[in-house]
Amino acid sequence: MPDARWRILCEHATPASKHVYQDYADHFQQQDVTVLAVADGHGSSAHAFSHLGARYAVDVFITLGRRFAERALDPRLPLPRLKADAQERLPRELVRLWQDEVLGHARRSAGLTGPAPDPATVRQRDLVPYGTTLIGAVITPDLLVGWQLGDGELAVADLDGNVAIPLDSGTPDLGDETDSLCSRQAWDLMRVYWSPLTGRSGTPSLVLLSTDGLSKSFVDRQGYQEFVRGTYERLLELGPSAVGADLPKWLAQAARYSGDDSTVVAAWRSEGSEGTEEL
Repeated sequence: MPDARWRILCEHATPASKHVYQDYADHFQQQDVTVLAVADGHGSSAHAFSHLGARYAVDVFITLGRRFAERALDPRLPLPRLKADAQERLPRELVRLWQDEVLGHARRSAGLTGPAPDPATVRQRDLVPYGTTLIGAVITPDLLVGWQLGDGELAVADLDGNVAIPLDSGTPDLGDETDSLCSRQAWDLMRVYWSPLTGRSGTPSLVLLSTDGLSKSFVDRQGYQEFVRGTYERLLELGPSAVGADLPKWLAQAARYSGDDSTVVAAWRSEGSEGTEEL
């Protein structure tokens, strides 16, 4: 049974000028575990299969996020060990498994059979066609952990509507340049947000992951934060069904302004909420 405290919204929009949707998003819920992930394939001519790279990235993260959540729920596992897993183990596993997926696709496309090559011999140029960003989050009753590689945003709103973007790199990307799963030693480029959930003040009410097609539609970072805050306030006022019905229209407008795919996956929790609603 899904975690009754969190309700999921997952939507996207693609501008009319684009022929292939390059983003991908997914989620998982079961009992006390919520896992969210969104990826943005680079989409240029050098990244011909980045839409697949994005899907592989999300699928791998959902699998690893579920495993991480299981360890997080194990009271025998010391918190420092779990934090080390979040900062070191999961990023390395994610990159390795993503590489396995994209290289497997490349070999199938080339009609190659036999054993896969040794990971140590993987050439960077073989990964570039699948280049993608990734943002993921795991929520348990006592912990929120976020991971980000490349652009896009992970936004967190508390119960008072205050919005933070904890994995903001602090430096704007140059044009279309961004960190990527196809970058060298990509695991070292991943930013990690670690937040134990203690008491009302430490518990988020909205965790929203989005590709940069949404944030680029605003003049500045403050405009994006106002969007997140407004979404939170509408959830409180109108509920997730109404917001879920309006979200595709908001994303379509953002996609028109930014000229890029605009994708959101979010988990919302109201105080005293019961039941689960997936939109």
